[in-house]
Amino acid sequence: MVITITLLVLGGLTAAVAPRVLARGAWADREPVLALWMWQCVVAAVLLCCVLAMALSGAAGWGTVRGGVFAPAPAQVVDAYALRPAGDRWAAAVALALACGGLWTAVALTREVRRARAQRRRRRAELLARSPLLPGEAARSAEPLVIWEDERPDAWLLPGSPPQLVITTGALRRLNRRQLDAVLAHEHGHARARHHWLQHCAGALANGFPRVPVFAAFQAQVHRLVELSADDMASRRFGRLTTALALVGMNEERGVFGCHAEHGDVPRRVNRLLEPERRLTPARRLRLTAAVTLVPLVPLLVAFAPGLSALTG
Repeated sequence: MVITITLLVLGGLTAAVAPRVLARGAWADREPVLALWMWQCVVAAVLLCCVLAMALSGAAGWGTVRGGVFAPAPAQVVDAYALRPAGDRWAAAVALALACGGLWTAVALTREVRRARAQRRRRRAELLARSPLLPGEAARSAEPLVIWEDERPDAWLLPGSPPQLVITTGALRRLNRRQLDAVLAHEHGHARARHHWLQHCAGALANGFPRVPVFAAFQAQVHRLVELSADDMASRRFGRLTTALALVGMNEERGVFGCHAEHGDVPRRVNRLLEPERRLTPARRLRLTAAVTLVPLVPLLVAFAPGLSALTG
């Protein structure tokens, strides 16, 4: 039970403190892909704490669960955890509470995916209504690019197999060829990196557990960092100036560059492209990647420490 409590305390502290600590990192805008990986590792560590605590408390509460958890382990490993032969009622209650949390997470993720699929179906139905198929024309789901008749400049990606990019005629009239290519590269960057799945997971955790700080921060940061990452993919192919001008052209009519522009993400993205900060050195990126990758290993070390000590002692 001591290991279970340690895991729960570790997970709670990480969930509460990690958003404040990570917010101090000034390098995230320079390395959005690394920052995304860092947030994923932190959230994975919190979830691992809960899963391992549920497994160990279930093993302490019920003999049947104990047999499944420790089935391949030798006797000295089981003895190292000092589990009661008759079971522990408090441990069983903790295991049930954590299992309910895991079930609720699955429900939230399912709900998020269903909501996204419903929205995608509405978008496809609206697309078909606005641009109906001609007699004998093949299904539009196979077309990688669809032109939408609309005066407002806009472009978006409909995830699927294959993903489908929709761009409005307003965008075609406003942007030049290279700027349009930058917009297409931005959206294809989202598709290649599977950013929509990352956003689904972040949204499910944030909506399922709205009072957990790390999940709310994870959703906000994912929304921001995936856009920066896609901006970088486009700028590497077509240049920062072209990508910035494409962003301005796509969003100028939406009022995001008004007197309160400093509170919007688009002006910050444009400024970031026009006044880029120097990237981290390869050595520092490698050190940070290694460091954040080790974060999920901490709960594993805590959970397996008694068993490892028994095997090596």
